[in-house]
Amino acid sequence: MKLTKYGSLAAAVFLALFYLFPFAVVLMNAFKGRVDVLRDPLALPKSLDFTNFADAFTRMNYSTTFMNTLIVTVLSIAILTIFPSMLAYYLARFDNRATKIIFILLVVSMIVPFQALMIPFASIYGRLNLLNNRWSLIFFYLGFGVSLSTFLYHGFIRTIPMALDESAAIEGANKFQIFWKIIFPILRPTTATIIILNALWIWNDYLLPSLVLFINDRTLPLSTYSFYGQYTSDYGVAMAGLILSITPVILFYLFMQRNILKGIADGAVK
Repeated sequence: MKLTKYGSLAAAVFLALFYLFPFAVVLMNAFKGRVDVLRDPLALPKSLDFTNFADAFTRMNYSTTFMNTLIVTVLSIAILTIFPSMLAYYLARFDNRATKIIFILLVVSMIVPFQALMIPFASIYGRLNLLNNRWSLIFFYLGFGVSLSTFLYHGFIRTIPMALDESAAIEGANKFQIFWKIIFPILRPTTATIIILNALWIWNDYLLPSLVLFINDRTLPLSTYSFYGQYTSDYGVAMAGLILSITPVILFYLFMQRNILKGIADGAVK
C-alpha cells in the first residue's frame, strides 16, 4: 500500500512539473533581453527587470485590448449560459422525436473540428460584411459553443424530478417561471463549470478572432502576435505579453476551480 501511495505521489509530482515547465520557461524569459533568450532560454534571469512588461503593456495597447477581451468573454459567457440552459430544459422536458433529433445533431456537431469549417466560414460571412467587429465574434461564439453547454445542462436537468415542475405548475407558475425560479438555481454547479470552460476557451482563443477581427476591437491573443516580425522577433517582450494576457484568466480559474469536476460529473455522468 505504501509503495502504491508513494508511486501515485511521484506520478502526481511528475505530471505537475511537466505541465508547469512551459509556463516556467515563459516566466523566466519574460525578464530577459532578446539576446539572452536566444543564448540560453532555460537559464534563470540575471535580475527581475520589468522593462519587458512595460514595453509589452504599451505595444499591446493593453488597456484597450484587455477591455475588448473582457467584453467579448463576459457577453459570450452570458449568452452561452442563458440560451443553452433554456434549450437543454426544453429538450429534456419535452421528450419527442423532434427534440431527440435536435439533441443528436448538437452532439454530432461537437466532433466537427473548427479547422474544417474555417475557410467557408470566413468566405461566407466576409461576403455578408459580418466580420471585423466584436459583436459578430460574440455571435459566432454562441454558434460554436452552444453544443457543449447544452450537452452538460441536458445531462443535469434529466436528473431533476418532474415533480418539481408539476408542483410549480399546480401553484400557477408558467414554464418560464418554473425554469428561472426553480430549475436554473439548481443548475448552479453545471453553470459554474460552463462559465469556467467557456472563459478559458474564449479568453485564450486566437484562431476565431484572427478570422473575424482584422483591425478594430483586437483581443489580447491577437495583440501578442505583434511582437513577431518577418525577420526578427522580440522574444523577451513577447513572453512578457503572454504573461500579461494569461494572468487574469489563470486567477479566475484558480478562484473557480473547485466547481469544475463537480459540475462535469453532475452534468455528464448522472
